[in-house]
Amino acid sequence: MLDEDTLLLQDEVEFAFSVWLNNPDRIVGFPARSHFWDSNKSRWGYTSKWTNDYSMVLTAAAFVHRYYCHLYVTHLPAAIHNLVDKTSNCDDIAMNFLIAHVTKKAPIKVTQKKQYWDTSAQESTQRMVRWMNPGHFSQRQTCINMFSNMFGYMPLMRSQFRYDPVLFKDPVAMLKKKYRRLELL
Repeated sequence: MLDEDTLLLQDEVEFAFSVWLNNPDRIVGFPARSHFWDSNKSRWGYTSKWTNDYSMVLTAAAFVHRYYCHLYVTHLPAAIHNLVDKTSNCDDIAMNFLIAHVTKKAPIKVTQKKQYWDTSAQESTQRMVRWMNPGHFSQRQTCINMFSNMFGYMPLMRSQFRYDPVLFKDPVAMLKKKYRRLELL
């Protein structure tokens, strides 16, 4: 899955695909997010802070088995589809819930993408990018809580694991590295 406004290098796509080939039951991708329990509010929270801890990989740049796309369309409750359609948001969160529910495994984050950006922001400075809208973030928190209620539990699994190419950021001759351009980020 790749959103039309996501920019990736060919090396990034090839590396993520090679990781996914070895883990086809998982969602594998770049931008990661996390959920947490907010004890002050007694509800789940959502964060996009760049940490080593994550529980979701956004589908804006991710590999998933087509079987999960089939399950998404045919087996997710209508209430989840209605919420996603109504808000034009949270489809990626729903996919992470579904895959975690089926596999009981965390997603896999590949080499940190330090320059993940939305090209539509460059095309028009007058139009607000969807993820910059303050309502977008609160909708995602609402989705996490509604989805956990619909599933009857919180299926998302935390991870701190990240795949990097062999010799990534090592002082070895660049010619010996398979994914050379990843270090230029």
